[in-house]
Amino acid sequence: MRESTEQMQPKKAFGWAARDSSGVLCPFTFSRRATGEKDVTFKVLYCGICHSDLHFIKNEFESENQWATAYPLVPGHEIVGVVTEVGSKVEKFQVGDSVGVGCFVGSCHSCDNCANNLESYCPKMIVTYGSTYYDGTTTYGAYSDIMVANEHFVVSIPDNLPLDGGAPLLCAGITVYSPLRYYGLDKPGMHVGVVGLGGLGHLAVKFARAMGVKVTVISTTPNKKKDAIEHLGAYSFLVSRNQDEMQRLSQNFQHAPHPLLPLIGLLKTNGKLVLVGAPEKLPELPVIPLLIGRKIVGGSAAGGLKETQEMINFAAKHSITADIEVIPIEYVNFAMERLSKADVRYRFVIDIGNTLKSSS
Repeated sequence: MRESTEQMQPKKAFGWAARDSSGVLCPFTFSRRATGEKDVTFKVLYCGICHSDLHFIKNEFESENQWATAYPLVPGHEIVGVVTEVGSKVEKFQVGDSVGVGCFVGSCHSCDNCANNLESYCPKMIVTYGSTYYDGTTTYGAYSDIMVANEHFVVSIPDNLPLDGGAPLLCAGITVYSPLRYYGLDKPGMHVGVVGLGGLGHLAVKFARAMGVKVTVISTTPNKKKDAIEHLGAYSFLVSRNQDEMQRLSQNFQHAPHPLLPLIGLLKTNGKLVLVGAPEKLPELPVIPLLIGRKIVGGSAAGGLKETQEMINFAAKHSITADIEVIPIEYVNFAMERLSKADVRYRFVIDIGNTLKSSS
């Protein structure tokens, strides 16, 4: 049954926020907007920790002249939960539905990107936290108990997709799924190289394998070979610091996402090198190796809402979830320290529903 009350008063919310560039997170009480006629309000159950959360709480993107962090900041954009209230004009959801929200919660709905279901590339995109919403309020992420979002930016979570392991799909999952589809790297029998076996990389392997693609994991860490092949099902494993192996497999790949010069030589003629995620330093682009072999360097961020729902449905069909370490909210600062050292296999997920308790 649908509840459809539009309340005039903002909703009290509770979460954890960073107050300055130390990045230390602590309890924080704030307000969410009232449920509007096209809004969905839901109780947050799980929220994944994305590496960009770490960058933002420490204001590390400001040094790259990109986005300065506005404090206090409540991070979290890999969000799943259960609907508790819907607006009177909501059509897609009802109370009790399992839902998710990813990296953005607003766009202009009028540009070419929005018209082509590419809201993630809208020049007026509103990100899930640290941005300014249409009404002038600040957006807060889901290291918190409730979320309110326009139904257009909410995706349905199938009943057979675990919520904890499904949460990271809302950012990490769509970040790797989208370029596989867009760059045509989803054809059975293709040979794709995935560089880096972390939060993004391990999901790239899972999605590519489910598409019928042969995957080689390329890593600087030799001890990840067993996990890559025996657990994730990669076809082979290449240590990028081993020049002999890199030379032996040169011109073998249609694709390899991430760093540049040592990897361009691995690409076949017409091969594609796709950069995903946020690099700590801007990479240099060597031109001559691209000319020889008509190779392409591209990029990709998160997909739009239509593609995100497609990705979620694909994941449910093929039993794809992130490999996670579930933590209580009280552990979040330790998790951030570990994440900065790449000490996680492969994604932290905060158990918001069971561990986030207001002191009031």
